[in-house]
Amino acid sequence: MDLPVTDLDMATDLPPDRVMALAQAAKIRAIPTGIEHGTVTLVVDHVPIEVTTLRRDLETDGRRAVVAFTDDWTADAERRDFTLNALYLDPDGTLYDPTGDGLADARAGRLRFVGMPENRIREDALRILRLFRFLASHGRKDPDPEAVSACAELAPLIETLSGERVWAELRKLLAADGAASALKLMDQTDVIRHLWAGPVRTDRTLRLIELEAELGRPADPVRRLSALASGAAAIAAERLRLSNADRDRLERALAAEQPPASDEPARRAAIYRSGATVFVDRLLLSAANSISTEPQLLAEDLTVADDWAPPGFPIGGADALALGMKPGPKVGTVLRGVEEWWISGGFTADREACLSELKSRIEGDE
Repeated sequence: MDLPVTDLDMATDLPPDRVMALAQAAKIRAIPTGIEHGTVTLVVDHVPIEVTTLRRDLETDGRRAVVAFTDDWTADAERRDFTLNALYLDPDGTLYDPTGDGLADARAGRLRFVGMPENRIREDALRILRLFRFLASHGRKDPDPEAVSACAELAPLIETLSGERVWAELRKLLAADGAASALKLMDQTDVIRHLWAGPVRTDRTLRLIELEAELGRPADPVRRLSALASGAAAIAAERLRLSNADRDRLERALAAEQPPASDEPARRAAIYRSGATVFVDRLLLSAANSISTEPQLLAEDLTVADDWAPPGFPIGGADALALGMKPGPKVGTVLRGVEEWWISGGFTADREACLSELKSRIEGDE
């Protein structure tokens, strides 16, 4: 498909304990990441490679499967999600296509479930999101209509999945080149309404994706999530079990929109206060919500965010105490006043100038 390879998955008819033993004998680090499901991660030259024993399902509940190990490659292929994900390659380059459809579907960029779509989804409801994620990253044609229909009908099952699994798929979808087309189809089928119990702003996200393309900005899944979750940030963050860093960024990005600044000092002050990443988030989210965006000002803001590194405030609490202030909240208040003076002066005052200003304010307050 002329796509870059970002991870390697291997399949074997050896049971996982035998894989672990062979890795140990070969002095290869082996991690039992999902050994109960047959997966061992081998680390070679710092590159992780998942090695999974051939499996067949014994029980499925829509979230997790109970599996048995097998040496039957066809049985393993029949439990996979999509035909293009049921291809096997020998080390010598021989390609195997047990379903008979995987190679043609991969070349065409066509998403089809292995077997009956409803059966595959009921085995693991995450496959609904995987369909749209693979559509975004690998799709070159509309997905199989039966697959889309089954996803739409069974979409409420998404609500039974853990937030971590939902975010892992959604993050990959939002980072993909074809995210816009996948999101449109998710919206048309109402699948998107089951991501969290609150509003989902597909329109704003699609506009953001357009802006990123126009301005040459790379895809950023957390920023795109911010657009998608506008009006439901806390609900989305809790449902998706976001990391503290992603949750903080989401909330800060949506706390205040950032219209384009009129001059360089204003840009730098805004970047210093919020940080470059959140500044860009707020700027693009604001533009995505507006029909009167000024492209030139927007581009100038982004250039400053990319090229300017905010300096560190040259004084701190120890300096205030050294000048005679007593510990307490007032130290922070006075320092913030000096910092605002420093910012309004374009960050040009050095440490000595800031100390002088601090001393003046302390003496004037006595």
